[in-house]
Amino acid sequence: MKMTRLRLVFSTLQVVVSIFLLVSCCPASLAAGEFDPYTVLGVGKSATQAEVKKVYKKLAREWHPDKNKSPGAEDMFIKITKSYELLSNEEKRANYDRYGETAGNQGYAQQQRQQFQHFHDSFYFDESFFHYQFNKGSKDFADTKYMLHFSQYMNDVVPDSFKRPYLIKITSDWCFSCIHIEPVWKEVVQELEALGVGIGVVDVGYERRLANHLGAHRTPSILGLINGKVTFFHYAVVREHLRQFVENLLPARLVEKVTDQNYMQFLNSWHEENKPHVLLFDQVPVVPLLYKLTAFAYKDYVRFGYVDQGLVETEALLQQYKINTYAPTMLLFKESTDKPVDIIQARGMKKQIIDEFVSNNKFLLVPRLVNQKLFEELCPVKQFHRRRKYCVLLVTSGEDSFTNGNEEFLSFAASNTKEIFRFAYVYQKQQQALCDVLLKDKESVPSQVLILERRNTAGKVSYKAVPGGWNGSEEEKFQLQEQLELLQKDPAFLTSVAVLPELNNEFASMFLLQWIYAAYDYVSQIGDDLLHNNWREMMPLLSLIFSALFILFGTVVIQAFSDSSDEKQTKPKTKEGPQNNSENDSPNASTSSRAPKKSFVEVTELTDITYTSNLVRLRPGHMNVVLVLTDAAKNALLSKFAKEVYSFTGSLTLHFSFLNLDKHKEWMESLLEFAQDAVQIDSDEDDSQHKADYTGYVLALNGHKKYLCLFKPVYTGEDLHMDSSSSSRASSSSRDEAATRKKTASSSLQIHHKLDRLGLWMERLLEGTLPRYYIPSWPGLDKITTSK
Repeated sequence: MKMTRLRLVFSTLQVVVSIFLLVSCCPASLAAGEFDPYTVLGVGKSATQAEVKKVYKKLAREWHPDKNKSPGAEDMFIKITKSYELLSNEEKRANYDRYGETAGNQGYAQQQRQQFQHFHDSFYFDESFFHYQFNKGSKDFADTKYMLHFSQYMNDVVPDSFKRPYLIKITSDWCFSCIHIEPVWKEVVQELEALGVGIGVVDVGYERRLANHLGAHRTPSILGLINGKVTFFHYAVVREHLRQFVENLLPARLVEKVTDQNYMQFLNSWHEENKPHVLLFDQVPVVPLLYKLTAFAYKDYVRFGYVDQGLVETEALLQQYKINTYAPTMLLFKESTDKPVDIIQARGMKKQIIDEFVSNNKFLLVPRLVNQKLFEELCPVKQFHRRRKYCVLLVTSGEDSFTNGNEEFLSFAASNTKEIFRFAYVYQKQQQALCDVLLKDKESVPSQVLILERRNTAGKVSYKAVPGGWNGSEEEKFQLQEQLELLQKDPAFLTSVAVLPELNNEFASMFLLQWIYAAYDYVSQIGDDLLHNNWREMMPLLSLIFSALFILFGTVVIQAFSDSSDEKQTKPKTKEGPQNNSENDSPNASTSSRAPKKSFVEVTELTDITYTSNLVRLRPGHMNVVLVLTDAAKNALLSKFAKEVYSFTGSLTLHFSFLNLDKHKEWMESLLEFAQDAVQIDSDEDDSQHKADYTGYVLALNGHKKYLCLFKPVYTGEDLHMDSSSSSRASSSSRDEAATRKKTASSSLQIHHKLDRLGLWMERLLEGTLPRYYIPSWPGLDKITTSK
């Protein structure tokens, strides 16, 4: 009888619970059944926002009351609008997908959920029987803080994985097993995030695309991401296992164990590796995970070593640097191995302290330019006038005869503490292309110091070579110091301009070794996947391998069966290559920070017809750059003018014109009469017996503010010197004829080179550092009219 009564009571309890759940869930379901936005719009639950918007626009045009006169058009249009408002909002759409909530039943459904949650907390139910989202309430541990979206993963997380590893959890609202791992996950996240490990959470219900991209097909799953490569965690979810999993993601050769026998070899390798070296002293036998993560983050800049203070083999090292064993100590060495340049010691070594310590010392005092990335970081592009960074570059060699000069350059850099100067050196043999552009005719000088400033990311630099070469003498140091002081007073001190080629990567020979290490990691991953029979997760890797083999095999086959006639067709093209390259390597081929929109320079003539639109009524902020020329020098000057200003044609505020002195010289003289300062400057150089020659002058005219900037021709004389040297070799029998040719060439070359420094003047014009000559009014229209 007692057993029968117990069964009856239990059966009654089950009926009561079922009735309660049915009553609590039915109103929300009925309310949701009255209005289904997916049905109204005719889209599926997996429809994207773009698809929803496209369908909404189509239905809105079809059911708009102004166009559709049917009786139910207005009600249908309201339903379409409400459906789009609900589905276009991510939060409202998520609530509807989970609980069937709309704007009308949201409050009631939330109340029912709270009642059911309270009832659920009092009893235990099996998730598979009641089909309720039990994992929803377990997200009190701020999983939303680490939620990843596909675009965020591709744009932010993957690039950041080359600096730190990521631990990612795959979960869903219907995952009952996720509740069991939540306490361990919370503890591990709090520990590893403080050390610098990235954390991510992917909800399969909302980010199915990202889950498929990662190869995660079950929940819960935990995976690691480093260097863009995904590795799955296959062991029991325990704190120690997860910590070891993250540590195994890191490369095995990040930190070198240092003892009394190898510490000098470790510190002296700064010259070959071109990196500072850091030593960590601690009493634990294994390298701390925090130190490994720091070494991974700065692997491209700093070399890391670890000293175990508990070993007998490190006692001499501890005594030499006077290390106190009561707390971890970090020493940072640069060019000098006798004394560290920086040191920190603390019991609780935090990540922020180590990051600041390393980031402030990630370059040598005088590093060697070994690749383009290092050059761009040491010598950043000029952004503002007050934030200029100048690079003092020593072109030298690694031979023993240059050792003294290199050491003296290092000594000079150590004594100069100003932040605007960055010191570096380059080996001429390793970076021959760079040195050829900078040195030009100075091949005979064994070592040379240059001061340069990067003007844009395309390789354009302004530079000046310190005369006399460099041997490290006191006079040369004094001269270099004078040059740096002059540069701080006048940025226009750097008179030469060039476009530098990209630097050679001197560490490219290490690529094979890095490729072997990467291949070893991939083979290890394949073995691990085979061990755990994880075929679905291994498919992307196998697909990548077979695709690479297919491409390699296809390339070999195509090359083997290619027709030799292709080579014959390419031979004439190769002859034109050097000619085109020589033209592109000229300083005039440099580009400004703004890319030109056209492949030509549009230059209009300033006449009585274009006078009003190009000058008098020029829009505020716009300027007209006018070249002054004559009929005889028109072709030569216009060609040179176009080359010099081409890199500035991307500016929308600059216009280019030319003024013919043979037609409008009276207007030029009238303009300079108004600008008394400019006339005074020119009068110092004009000969009283000859008329003023304005050929080659350039005027920057601001029609709105009524001022002008003046460019006066400056002739460098380089080509004339070459012609004179070549003409001196002529025979004595033809001296008169050579002199006549030289005089003719001299005049043409002077005209051609009058605009040699126009590019630098244009840059100063855009910077606003040129002197301005204000005038009361522009000369009248009659002055520009051609005299008949």
